[in-house]
This record gives sequence, C-alpha cells and structure tokens, in this order.
Amino acid sequence: MIVKKDIRIYHDTARILLRENDFVYILPHPALRDKISNYTITFPNQQILPDIYTVIPHGSATLVFSCNQRESDSHLFGPMTRPCMVGGVANQSEMLVIIEFQPAGLSAFTGVSQNELTDRTIPFEIIASSLNRLLAEALEHAGCLDELITRLDRILLNNIYDQCPSELKMAAEMMMKSAGNLSCKKLAASVYYSERHLNRIFQDYFGMNTKTLSRLIRVNKAIRLIKHTPYPLTRVSCETGFYDLSHFIRDFQSVCGLTPQEYRNRMSDFYSEIAKF
Repeated sequence: MIVKKDIRIYHDTARILLRENDFVYILPHPALRDKISNYTITFPNQQILPDIYTVIPHGSATLVFSCNQRESDSHLFGPMTRPCMVGGVANQSEMLVIIEFQPAGLSAFTGVSQNELTDRTIPFEIIASSLNRLLAEALEHAGCLDELITRLDRILLNNIYDQCPSELKMAAEMMMKSAGNLSCKKLAASVYYSERHLNRIFQDYFGMNTKTLSRLIRVNKAIRLIKHTPYPLTRVSCETGFYDLSHFIRDFQSVCGLTPQEYRNRMSDFYSEIAKF
C-alpha cells in the first residue's frame, strides 16, 4: 500500500490538479476524462478534515475506498443532490482513495440506471463485484502512487462497456456551457427529443431530471464565485442567471442546506468539486 510520502514524489505533475502534504487530486488518463473527474488520494486527520466536513451536491457519483493497514472497504455514493457530511467517517481511515465520476460517468462502468442510486450510499461490491475486486487488488499491490494511478487507469479503461447516447452528451454539454441556464424545452429541441424522453434518459444516466441538474450546475458556479471572488451576493446571483436575490438564496439553500452568506462564513467546512462543470 502507498504511504503519505508518495504524494510528494508522484512524478506526473501535468496530471496534478492540487497537492498538499496530506492529499493530492490527480487527473485520470485522457481517455477517461469524459467519465471521471479526478482521483483523490488523502490521508485524513481532524486538523484538515473536521468531523462536520460536508460535500456539496454536484450531481455525480463518487467511489470511496477506505484503507487501514492492508484492508480496504469500498462504498459508492450515488449521484448527489443533497449535502453529505463525511468528516467523521473519513477520519476513521488511515487513507482514502476516491474516484470522482463526471455527471453520468458511472453508468459507463456499471450499466445500472443511475436513478436507482441517487443520494444512496451502497457497498460497491453490490453494484459491480468484479470491478470492485480489481480496484481493491490494485490498492493492495501498488508499491507507490505512480503505480497505483497506472493500475487505476488500466482497470477503468478495460471496464467500459456502456456509452452515453451522443444526443444526451450533446444536451449535457450545452447545459454545462450555459452554466445551467438552458430550459429543458430548448435542450430537447436541440437534440430532436421530446422533453419527456430527454428527462427519462437523464434519469437513467444522470440520476435526475434536467431541472435538478441545471440547479446543481448553477449553484456550483455560485459557490466558485463566492470562494474565489469578493463579489457581493447580488452580483453572484446575477452572474449565475437567477432572476432575483431571493430566488438565488432559495435555490442555494435547497441544494446546500444553508444560505449563501452562511456558506461564505463557513467555507472551510465544505468541499466543492474542483474538476466538474
């Protein structure tokens, strides 16, 4: 199993999104990037990860391997539409290896309708036993971080068996480019689907309908603006396409469980996805 010092000596710096002493975010192989956002390797502790640490909903599935000595346990967090407090559980592990999927990305590896997994936490063995075994063996036998990432890439590349329909990909790309500000009617017309059919296949591949994913995209954009700019909330609301401040606050609170100002005051208690949207 890898150890903390491997984080500092991982050699492929072009693939590193962010690195500190206790964690690193690494891009997957280029051929996987439409399905996987990043790999996260972290050695948690309460100084960097308080027990109340909460993941902001990002509409995607996340696979987490919790490692202690030479044992690992895996759980799949289905497509997230609600905040999930993870700090207390994470701090019970010596190391976490996390595969963050892109929206709809998990379906390529399981073939399971994502609507069955939304906001659920399930042992990954139940969903994909053979893939779970291969990934667990990679964790057990990798001698360093470079070897682990190579093994993860190879396993995942060899276990793609379902492709997202091209029309759905097109609709999703349009949604992302518009920052969640295209209506279902316009999206459906662009790919020559009925609104009902588009929402049905969104449920299968994304685990939610177009309206819910659009809201998540807009709120996540607002989070980035709150974190990285001094903009007042009125400007954040305008930049993310909300009609008025009250509408923005209401949607933000429905997704995150707190108001934009409360989030701004407590940002260090939350994790928002760095490589999606």
